[in-house]
Amino acid sequence: MSDLKDLAARASAEIRDAVAGVDPAAMAGLVEDLAAASRVVCFGVGREGLMMRALAMRLYHLGLDAHVAGDMSCPPVGPGDLLLVSAGPGAFSTVNGLIGVAKAAGARVACVTAQPQGRAPQAADRVFLIPAQTMANDRGTAATSVLPMGSLYEGAQYLAFELLVLALRDRLKVAPDAMRARHTNLE
Repeated sequence: MSDLKDLAARASAEIRDAVAGVDPAAMAGLVEDLAAASRVVCFGVGREGLMMRALAMRLYHLGLDAHVAGDMSCPPVGPGDLLLVSAGPGAFSTVNGLIGVAKAAGARVACVTAQPQGRAPQAADRVFLIPAQTMANDRGTAATSVLPMGSLYEGAQYLAFELLVLALRDRLKVAPDAMRARHTNLE
């Protein structure tokens, strides 16, 4: 096994490069979609789902009406709302199903992905591409990351989402203290 410092440097560089590959216009477009939404519902599966939950929390801290699909407190979506999903490999049956429900209800859909040709991003109104290895391309010669399976994509999601939150904070003119005031005190 390589030395920890070398692995950390390589993994960090891979995450940095993936986030640097995000199109600034896509970032700006998603910021506008989030700012305009009456309600935002986030969803993803597995570790991608954990990143989507983290993003939903930050959107709530910004003062948005943000929820996670599947939570018992998640309200219905409809016109004016945004379903924000993650489908790194391009499709998951649950994500595809929720996109259909949201669109039928009149909500817009944004999809975070590494595979824009997949079924989920093709059905979305907005695609937010993070060019990173997922489980769709983690084997054989397609595998390029030192990180296993979809970890590069998931790590890049975290960083890209934090940058998205900073841009949205500026767009909405939310002070850092206002975000902090919305943080739970039940920890």
